[in-house]
Amino acid sequence: MTRYPDELERAGLSTRGQSTFIRPIRPDDADRLVAFVGGLSRETLFYRSLGVTVRVRDDLIRRAARVDYLDELALVALLGEDIIGVARYVRVEGHPDRAEVAFTVRDDRQGEGLGRLLLERIAAAARERGIRILEADVLADNVRMIRVFEGAGFRVEAGPPGRVRHFDIAIDPQSLAVTRAERREHTAVRRSLRALLEPGSVAVVGANREPLTIGHEIVANLLRGGFEGPVYPVNPHAGEVAGLRAYGAVRELPEAPDLAVVAVRAESVPEVVRECAELGVQAVVVVSTGFGETGEAGRAAELELARFARASGMRLVGPNCMGVVNTTPAARLAATFSPALPPPGRVAMSSQSGPLGLTVLDLARRLGLGFSGFVSVGHAVDVSTNDLLQWWDQDPDTSVILLHLEHFGNPRRFARIARRIAAHKPIIAVHPGPADSSDGRSEATVSSLFAQSGVIRTRTLQELFDVGLLLAHQPPPQGNRVAIITNAGGPAALTAGACVANGLRIAALADLSPTAAARDYRQALDALLADDGVDAAVVLFMPPLADAADEVASAILDASAAHPAKPVVASFLSRAGVTELLRRDDHVVPTFAFPESAAAALGHAAAYQAWRSRPSGVSPALPGLDPDRARALAAAHGPGPLPDAAAEALLDAYGIALGSPAPGPGTDAFLGVTTDPVFGPVITFGLTGEYADLMGDIAYRITPLSDRDAHEMVRSLRAAPLLSGVDLAAVEQTLLRISAMVEDLPEIAEMDLRPVRLLPPGRGVAISGARIQLSASRRVTNVRAERST
Repeated sequence: MTRYPDELERAGLSTRGQSTFIRPIRPDDADRLVAFVGGLSRETLFYRSLGVTVRVRDDLIRRAARVDYLDELALVALLGEDIIGVARYVRVEGHPDRAEVAFTVRDDRQGEGLGRLLLERIAAAARERGIRILEADVLADNVRMIRVFEGAGFRVEAGPPGRVRHFDIAIDPQSLAVTRAERREHTAVRRSLRALLEPGSVAVVGANREPLTIGHEIVANLLRGGFEGPVYPVNPHAGEVAGLRAYGAVRELPEAPDLAVVAVRAESVPEVVRECAELGVQAVVVVSTGFGETGEAGRAAELELARFARASGMRLVGPNCMGVVNTTPAARLAATFSPALPPPGRVAMSSQSGPLGLTVLDLARRLGLGFSGFVSVGHAVDVSTNDLLQWWDQDPDTSVILLHLEHFGNPRRFARIARRIAAHKPIIAVHPGPADSSDGRSEATVSSLFAQSGVIRTRTLQELFDVGLLLAHQPPPQGNRVAIITNAGGPAALTAGACVANGLRIAALADLSPTAAARDYRQALDALLADDGVDAAVVLFMPPLADAADEVASAILDASAAHPAKPVVASFLSRAGVTELLRRDDHVVPTFAFPESAAAALGHAAAYQAWRSRPSGVSPALPGLDPDRARALAAAHGPGPLPDAAAEALLDAYGIALGSPAPGPGTDAFLGVTTDPVFGPVITFGLTGEYADLMGDIAYRITPLSDRDAHEMVRSLRAAPLLSGVDLAAVEQTLLRISAMVEDLPEIAEMDLRPVRLLPPGRGVAISGARIQLSASRRVTNVRAERST
């Protein structure tokens, strides 16, 4: 037995705020452990022992209090002298970097976050002892335990469904550090946004008596939207606004409202926000213009406004925004001047453009697309898209998230948040790409960010809404096999071509006669949706002589409702130019103006489901890494190009060897690192010669890479078929090592490894040359980006 690790003794807090003491188990805990097990309910014992409810003998329980603190370790959570929770790992024989883990919490203390806390602590201790993967077997209906694993923030891979589910939990130090920070951040962000999105009372500063003015319409919308709390108009020159008593100044309000919407001239905004802070307002929405869009002075003014709001404990939306909408039962908030308000629904949206937001809300109303929430972030000096993602992540009334992105505040943070959310809730973003169409690298980097994060990227607002309509009302297809039902051959051919162009495969084509009736559509759609070889269906209708669109629509709804697991979309060519919804009660089938739009939406949905279905990536343990040696090398040379010997030594510290050109057959490639001013370090990979130089066939990924990122990166090249005879596993390993290097050493500004000879399977890669450039500014830039919104 090794020494007792007293460094693992630390206090902790439950979610109730109650303190507990966590320490390694000791032999003198034997009686406490017996009492702990004896107090567990039969249900807890059933889940802990995977279905066995026989009481364990006391002598075996006492024996469990003796561990060696190395290959076996147990931590106990104590309340007074009583054990209220236990976490234990046992190293897997023959696999020193893996251990089985389990934890149990006393019944009356469950649901307080102790399981998560114990998992964090046992994972940290295991990592310090050379363990990188924790394994656990859990009964499939043990929902609480599964939620702890999946919600802990570690990179988790779940085995196939069954009575008992197996989990592999990667506990690499980078993941653990990020996870802890993100969890604290997530909780804090959600709490801070409650006053903004679910306020109990609202003040409108700059309320106006005249209809069709911004200050008047905000008050009117709050009343029309059904807000149930008090609304306080503030106007020094009016006794009432929209039938409500008006107040002369914020300081004259009878209470501190949770939310203040500010619609005054730009020069008056700072004083209004100061009054709000003095009164105790928790959130401010500044719709006023005249800030960053006017130039440097305006930008400085809005940044000072943000600094003051943060220092005062307030969250701030804007400036230059159009407000906030929340249609959920908890809020019914329409704090906006928009003349169009969307019906309630399950789509939430963040827009970085105020004028665009007006168009979006009007279009949503006309389409019948219901919104759970809408926030126009404007210049986003405080509350950002990243913050709103974390709110909508856990919002039970939101099932689809739409984003309008003109720029990224912190793309690395966006990627981490979006990847977590997209695993269970689709995120669809419209982003125009770089303004300079010749900047292929920036465009590829943006595309890679979305691909790594699982975000569905669209190029137009129409496409954004098309995909949103589909995923708001139909499930994503489980595959890419599509059936087409039509009564006209020409449109069917166009649809088939569009499906193939969007990554779909035609599984069946039911070409009904031009005189096909509604019952023919119902029978054909029923049969195809029942076919295991079909994942989705596109229904086309072109009226021959008499327009039977209503009867056909009813037949489509009947068949779709009978097969709810497979998506159905339609295009009624008799109503060209119109996008609408076929609706009956709660069941909806989106119809598109043109069948090509339906095919594009299905293609996006199928690609998203394919991403979501793949195992989540992890940062695997990489043997032979010596970051301390690498840091010392970088510090010894400082900014500038590294000498050849130093570059070779730096690569060697991460298990990447340089050598003379490899003889025999192989494929030449290059690996590199560039520094994007927005996205930070970007890893590149491609084949040398015309593939990269003439065709631009280069793969880009933003660090840090997971094993999944490396796998997909290698195979994303258009020239990937040429790599069938090379050691792809070795290429992926090299990419992961480069990623680990640039994450550990943010001083690395550029790296170019070439030629890289890709050898046959089992023979690895041979790198002949390396050029590495260090920069003194990268570290400061990265720290600033990580702290920004």
